[in-house]
Amino acid sequence: VTNIDVNKDENRATLEADLSSVDTSTILQTIERAGYTANIFNEKNMSNNQSDNDCSAGACPVPLSVEPSTKKQKNSSTKLDQQRVTLSLSGMHCASCAALVERSLNKKSGVIRATVNFAAEKATVLFDRSETNTTELIDVVKKAGYDARVITPEDREKENQRKRQEVMAQWRIFLISLFLSSPMMYFMFLDFFKWLPGAITLPPYFGIISLILAIPVQFIIGFRFYRGMWSSLRMKTFNMDSLVALGTTVAFGYSLFHYLSYIYETSSILGLFGRKIPELYFETSAFLITFVLLGKYLEAQAKGRTSEAIQKLLELQAKTARVKRNGSIIDIPVEEVVKGDILVVRPGEKIPVDGEILSGHSAVDESMVTGESIPVDKGLGDMVIGATLNTLGSFEFVATRVGSETMLAQIVQLIEDAQGSKAPIQAFADRVAAWFVPVVLGIAAGTFIIWYFILGSSLTYSLMAMTSVIVIACPCALGLATPTAIMVGTGKGAEYGILVKGGEPLEAAKSIDTIVFDKTGTITQGKPAVTNVESFSALSPQGIIELAGSLEKLSEHPLAQSIFQHAQSHNISPREVDHFEALPG
Repeated sequence: VTNIDVNKDENRATLEADLSSVDTSTILQTIERAGYTANIFNEKNMSNNQSDNDCSAGACPVPLSVEPSTKKQKNSSTKLDQQRVTLSLSGMHCASCAALVERSLNKKSGVIRATVNFAAEKATVLFDRSETNTTELIDVVKKAGYDARVITPEDREKENQRKRQEVMAQWRIFLISLFLSSPMMYFMFLDFFKWLPGAITLPPYFGIISLILAIPVQFIIGFRFYRGMWSSLRMKTFNMDSLVALGTTVAFGYSLFHYLSYIYETSSILGLFGRKIPELYFETSAFLITFVLLGKYLEAQAKGRTSEAIQKLLELQAKTARVKRNGSIIDIPVEEVVKGDILVVRPGEKIPVDGEILSGHSAVDESMVTGESIPVDKGLGDMVIGATLNTLGSFEFVATRVGSETMLAQIVQLIEDAQGSKAPIQAFADRVAAWFVPVVLGIAAGTFIIWYFILGSSLTYSLMAMTSVIVIACPCALGLATPTAIMVGTGKGAEYGILVKGGEPLEAAKSIDTIVFDKTGTITQGKPAVTNVESFSALSPQGIIELAGSLEKLSEHPLAQSIFQHAQSHNISPREVDHFEALPG
């Protein structure tokens, strides 16, 4: 298809097509997928033209009548109707949870594409504003059993604060669970080490104390796992909460059954004859929940570290800006700068936002963005980049991009998008995780059947074998490994000045066999240095260094500074220089 001409006023389009390679129905389907309907008008004449050999080199004119489609399609909305929103998610416990939220969002009418990153606890949704809105998207997430809220680049610090609070909350819950579970661990030690205090007097009380301590761990602290299992069952699926809830419930229920049976048979809530009540495994359920909570805390802490690189980038930005308003110059927070403001920058200051120079002349160190160590001369009409360093002169400039529009904000957004993106291998991991829990439950049931019915083991042993399969098998590592690797990799790269656009380029990097560098500072220190001194006169190299170092001592230019530092490194004292003047350019 060539020579496409569209007349929007007449709702007509003409194109040339090689009808031996593509038929008209394919052309019409392509236009329909773009969100419009098209009809071939004067089709009879078109056929006659083709038969009369009016087609040049196989390309026949195809006149089309084009109208906006009334039929809504998944990707048919125009870019003007599309909106991208980032949701902060909470309540997810494993990759299955993330897959559940992602599937629920993608089923929502009006959603063009939704991706959920479990490690970042974020969902990125592209949707058609004419069909849905952010409130409905949040409702979809809540119906799936999780919480969500919209976040913007301006909310980044609040979001980081919320995550820090979540980490501390996880730590407190773990400590409470550990405090309640520790006595039961001590009871286990008493079975093996008879010399420990209480080995003779405590066994009759093992049962009642363990039950009292296990109840809050199982049903208060562990309630989150029952809630997660219920949410997944409502969506006709399973997640890691299902494994933890089932495994701990089996252990707790089995122990409770034996404890109540013992009370019924002996009319005593304590062990008789100084012995413990047999077949009680309350510590199994309590410590399982405690260890899972420890894993949750370590997981949350690891996630929190990945945002440190982004925080370091944000710290490059100037905190305040000197703005001309109402005839005076005032200092305001950089967040309050708006487009059109006139800003003043003095030597040695960071440029607050992106803009265009109105007056003045200077040299700006843009190494943060370009990697070039030599400052760039800037004058009237030149563009300056926020967070870069003004070195020599003063100038005034008008703000053209502020807030999330600045280059630094775009770089930060690029890194966040990369951390939230999925590598191709992750799609395979997600598919495996979706089937993992049902398979584990099937293996656990098979384990019980084999041990109890076929091998003839006791009910206690068979139940414990089944419980072991359920609680040990956890899809967290499967679902967390890849996104965490992407988050840490892209974050660490940003810390060293390497920006990765996403999971796919990061995975493709394993096949790189040749790298071409084109920027000073990429594989060097980024600062010029004197390497050799050659004399073409009677002056010795040391004398040349002395003269050059003396002349360049008062200059702020990077090349001048490198010469002066070279003189200092050779213990050469510079001479006094009169009437020094630095001419920019």
